Formats: sequence, C-alpha cells, structure tokens
Amino acid sequence: MNHPVQTVRVGLGDRAYPIEIAHGNLEQVAQSLGALRPISQAIVITDEVVAPLYADRVAKLLRQAGIQTTVLSVPAGEASKSIQSAEQLWQQILAAGADRKTVVVAVGGGVVGDLAGFVAATFARGIDLFQIPTTLLAQVDSSVGGKVGINLPDAKNMVGAFWQPAAVLIDTQVLATLPEREFQAGLAEVIKYGVILDAEFFAWLESQGAALLERHPAVLNHMVARCCRLKADVVEQDEREETGLRAVLNYGHTFCHAIEAATGYGQFLHGEAVAIGMLCASRLAERLGRIDASLTQRQHALLTAVGLPTQVPDVDHRRLVDLMAHDKKVEHGRLRFVLPSRLGHVELVGGVAEADVLAALGEGTT
Repeated sequence: MNHPVQTVRVGLGDRAYPIEIAHGNLEQVAQSLGALRPISQAIVITDEVVAPLYADRVAKLLRQAGIQTTVLSVPAGEASKSIQSAEQLWQQILAAGADRKTVVVAVGGGVVGDLAGFVAATFARGIDLFQIPTTLLAQVDSSVGGKVGINLPDAKNMVGAFWQPAAVLIDTQVLATLPEREFQAGLAEVIKYGVILDAEFFAWLESQGAALLERHPAVLNHMVARCCRLKADVVEQDEREETGLRAVLNYGHTFCHAIEAATGYGQFLHGEAVAIGMLCASRLAERLGRIDASLTQRQHALLTAVGLPTQVPDVDHRRLVDLMAHDKKVEHGRLRFVLPSRLGHVELVGGVAEADVLAALGEGTT
C-alpha cells in the first residue's frame, strides 16, 4: 500500500461504522471484513463491467481468507435498479444458502451500491452490508449515509430504506480505470461539498488545478476523505432526513433531477446534471439577493476547469418547472430550493416564485 489508511468514522451509536480510505487498500478487504464479526459467507454483488476489474479480485481475496464467497452480477446501468433485479438477487442469495451471518459486499458504482444495499436491507429483514465503491461519485456520496433503494418506472429511488453499511472500504487506486467523463462527473459532487459546507475545501479544490484531473494519489485521498467527513457530519445529525439538515446535500439537485428527467436520463451523467443544477441554484440565490455574482462565477470557473457542462440544455423551461413540482423537497405544493447564502453555507428556501426559477434557468442557456 502506497499511502496510510485514513479512517473516517460515522458516529451513529450502535450503527456507527468506519470508512477506510487509502490508495491500494483493496488488498486488505479480507482483514477489513473479518474485523467486523464472524462471517458465515459473503455475497459479492457487482455489475458486468466491474466484475472483471475488481469484484473477481475481491472474491478471490475473501476465499483465500477462508470466507465462502458467491459473486452475483447484474447488467451495468441505471436499469438494474429495479424490482426485477432485486427479486432475482433475493432468489440467488436464497439459493446460495445465505443466513443472518451472511454479508452482502457491494463492489461497484452508485447503482450497484443502491441495489445491493436495498437487497441487504430487505433479505431476511436485513443482513450486513459492506460497501466497496469503485466510482468517484459513489466514494464521496452514495456509499456513505445509508440511503439504499431501487427505481419505479416513473420515479427514481422511490422504493428504498435507510440501511447503514457495516463498513466502507474506499481504494482510490481503482479510480485509475474510471473513464474520464465519469471521473469528471464525480467531481461535481466533490465541488458541491465545498459550496455547501466548507469554503476552505472549495478554495483547496481551486488551487489543485491539473492535479485533480491527473488523479494524483495524495490529492485523491485528501479529497475523498474530506468529502466523506463532511457527509458523515451531516448524516450523524440527520440520519433519516427528519430535521431538514440532510437536505443541504441536495444543493443543485432540484434543477438536476428535472434536467435528467426532461432529457430522458441519457444525455447527462448525474454529476453533469448536478453541475448545471448548482449554477442554476446559485443564479436563483443571486436573483433573490442572497449572494452576489462572484460566488456563481467561482463555481462556474471551477466546474469549467474540470471539464463539466454548465449550460442548461435546450428543453422547455416550463416543463422543467413542472418536473420540479415532483421533487421530494416540495412542501404543500410550493417549490423549495437549497440555496447558498455564502460560500460554505446553504439553506432550504421555500416560497420561490416560478418567474424567478424560470429566470435562473434562462440565464444559463446557450
């Protein structure tokens, strides 16, 4: 291992767990898993892209450590987050002879983590989940915090649970095989953390320049560890989205989800839509007099520097507003947005006029 392990602890009482972050620590998976408790067997859930890259290696390491291991693979992509995939996995886990000491090991990006987590949360009323995220987006966001779920045909993540992992192992070395576009998309969520929670971290990201895109190990380790710590701080205070604090993590996402839906979930990767959504939200905050233009300009400059899109696509803006009406943050039929009041601080703002939302969308079109 080239770099020491950094451990971020998510403090949730009897559901607390460690996030172990290093460059090259995938080789330690058996030790990390074995440190949790006695394990009867491991069910590795992955997708067809990640299986030959990392999941087969994880399974080999677990077997070498004497852990009975079964690998289950689903097709790569959002379509696998379905009730059909979940049912197939339940049946396969049952056929493998799983019991309550079985642990589900999710090896993959956000789709695999969400699906495998949902299966773990529901099989036998809940068995342990061990997350090994292999995309930047999953490492800094979806693998931490316990949100698991599947999609309905007309609604993303509508069926799910809060099911905290027993542990998360993050090997930043696996990001070397991540396609450039997916890596850049993950950086959108990284930048989001700076805007919403940590002005100093945002400035550090601005200072890194090419080192971010070149995936320097020390830069990756610091970046991922800081994002995990920031998310853990929020999750510790609002695990199940009951106080509203966890909503800050959805900065830019009201616009983002509408853009994704309007473009058929195919034109943009999630992080790309987040980048556009953050700028829309920042322009909305400007229009409401909450911030000045310089904060929007800094976000635009950093997002552009890492190769992310910043322009609202050519779709009907009124349709985007209609789609926003289905957002989880809508309350009593009124749109609510997570908006910055300064760098490193955002608030949930309600009662926003439709004209202001349309203006925020319009100013960002080509």
